Amino acid sequence: MNNDVDVDYEEAKEPKSSSGWLKMLKGYDKAIGTNYNERCDNIDKQYSSMERLSSGIRDREFQIFWANIQVLGPSVYARPPVPVVTPRFKDQKQLPRIASELLERSVISTFDAEDIDSGLRIIRDDLIISARGVNWLRYETASDSANLSERVRFDNINRKDFAHDPARIWSEVDWVARRAWLTKKEMRARFYSKSKDAYQDAAYTRRKDDDDVNDVTEKAGVWELWCKSKNKVVWVNEAVDKVLDEGEPHLDLEGFFPCPRPVYSTVQRNTLIPIPDFMYYKDQIEEINELTARISSLTESLKLRGFYPSGSGEIGDAIESAMQTTDNRQILIGVADWNSLGGGNAKDMVLWLPLDMVAKTIADLLNLRRQLIDDVYQITGLSDIMRGSTVASETLGAQQLKSQYGSVRIKDRQNELIRIARDMTRISAEIMAENFQQKTLMDMSQMELPLQADIDKQINEITTELEAAQQDPQLQQLAQQNPDKAKEIIEQANQRIEQLSETITAEKVVAFLRDERMRPFVLDIETDSTIAPDENAQKQRATEFITAVGGFMQQVVPLVQQVPDIAPLSAEMLKFVGNQFRAGRELQIVIEEFADKIKQAASQPKPEQPNPDAIKAQSEAKKLEADAAATMQETESKAQSDQIEAQKKQQQIQADAALNQIEVENKKALAIIQSQIAQDKLIAQEQKHQQDMDIGALQIEKLKAELAKAGIEIEKEVIDVNTDHIS
Repeated sequence: MNNDVDVDYEEAKEPKSSSGWLKMLKGYDKAIGTNYNERCDNIDKQYSSMERLSSGIRDREFQIFWANIQVLGPSVYARPPVPVVTPRFKDQKQLPRIASELLERSVISTFDAEDIDSGLRIIRDDLIISARGVNWLRYETASDSANLSERVRFDNINRKDFAHDPARIWSEVDWVARRAWLTKKEMRARFYSKSKDAYQDAAYTRRKDDDDVNDVTEKAGVWELWCKSKNKVVWVNEAVDKVLDEGEPHLDLEGFFPCPRPVYSTVQRNTLIPIPDFMYYKDQIEEINELTARISSLTESLKLRGFYPSGSGEIGDAIESAMQTTDNRQILIGVADWNSLGGGNAKDMVLWLPLDMVAKTIADLLNLRRQLIDDVYQITGLSDIMRGSTVASETLGAQQLKSQYGSVRIKDRQNELIRIARDMTRISAEIMAENFQQKTLMDMSQMELPLQADIDKQINEITTELEAAQQDPQLQQLAQQNPDKAKEIIEQANQRIEQLSETITAEKVVAFLRDERMRPFVLDIETDSTIAPDENAQKQRATEFITAVGGFMQQVVPLVQQVPDIAPLSAEMLKFVGNQFRAGRELQIVIEEFADKIKQAASQPKPEQPNPDAIKAQSEAKKLEADAAATMQETESKAQSDQIEAQKKQQQIQADAALNQIEVENKKALAIIQSQIAQDKLIAQEQKHQQDMDIGALQIEKLKAELAKAGIEIEKEVIDVNTDHIS
């Protein structure tokens, strides 16, 4: 803490009204703010002031400061960061992995919606011009009849609207504050419910730095102050004695403050007072501008001027007239007392002013200015290779060496931009994890996770089916008849219930993110580089990655197969090789899973390796066993051959007997058939004889009928005799 600051810290520790808090802010102004902002105002005018640059009466300047910023800016920051949220420990647990992916997607959506690139460019310019850049995050909600809109806002804070405890290092800072400019209508909407009409006493003015010069709306600056030691947030205005609002922090953040540590370029030793880089080469720039003005003045005077005889006048007046004239068309000046100049001859009728001295002076000034520009390059660390200038005779190695050491001076600034991007990612992720609704997180991440209600419904359905089965008499009877099958069905149902219970649902992920005790220890938040990528370097790194991992795998896999005990070491070496390259989230996960599988395979129990004597004994025993097996196989083969031959003979005898039996049976069948044929012939003859007798009887009856008609009677005996004869 700066002891020169005249602040009543005892009153500031326990502020009864706004005066205590305002004294804390005045303490910052006295220690840092006033002097720092005044210097930065002058630097801003030097860098970009339309009024100064468009002035026609100013001296000519060499705009090296603006040129340096244009070169330094893209070197410090060139592209928006890509948030990376990964499990801190690679233990293959599904819940941390899914939670990290959801949070990473949500942060990426927020960065796109809030145009994080524009905000970081403002921070970059503040860093390289004013030596400090600040960003402030806030949680914003807006609700309508249907939905609740939730967003994380990133506010770039002007250096005049930011204050903090003037400590030695940032970890000792007890409070931070930002100033927001509100209209009277906005003040009433925000503070009337807390402090009634106190907002009307605020000092309303039209800000000079408003973007819209035609905007005459008056605004008042309200300081939002976060005090860590009191765990309190207050809102105060310099002209209002009453605190406009106060309460506990509305955001529960791990670092308490809703802003990351500002990015600093150079700070005064043992303080947090920023020192702009411009202050270190301010003298050289002033000298360069002074030389530029002289060179411009001499260049204007570097004109062809001469003298010739005239009727009257003085030599001094003529020379002064020649030097002061601005008419480029007026070359000759008349002189009355020509003899005093030594003229007389015709060839001496015109005398010219000497130009070689002026030209030599301009050349000397240009060389001096060039040296001063080189001094500025040395101070700022901008090497010639960064500006694209080089010498044709230089080798590629020399150019790369220049570029490497030229970028060393700005490495800290690059790291500061990466660090604040990472802190912004962390705080925004923390705000979303603590405050965002489940639906908002699902919509932002575009992840389709099952709901706990659906999982519970499926579990209830399975449980209901089991209970119904236990009460069904028919199913119970079947279960008694086949208990093993019933047990298997019950086990499958229980396994299904267990799998459903272990399913990662949206509620489980949100509950995990809400657990502030666990989240910082499980999730690791990073950002991809904000420095401009070199496409050739990226291709080279990709080739190096494939070569390194491919060569490693080609050597290790056969070695692991021969010596399984080396698998854990190989797995860790594979992870180490992969971690040296940013191979992408999916590939990194696959590499880690593969390495873990190698370790798991190696952890399985292995058979003991016998000694050489045991191996030799086993070989001899196996040889004896092989010989015995061969002998036994030969014996068994011979026995099998004899048995097969006997079986063939037995089968032949059985076949002959079967043929004889078939022949006897055939003969019997033939005799039966022949007897049946003879019997059929006899029956046919009897049937024919009976038919003949029936025909003869019919003929006799017919004859009797015809004789009766003729009146001839034949005795019955005759007929019978005839009949017997016919028979």
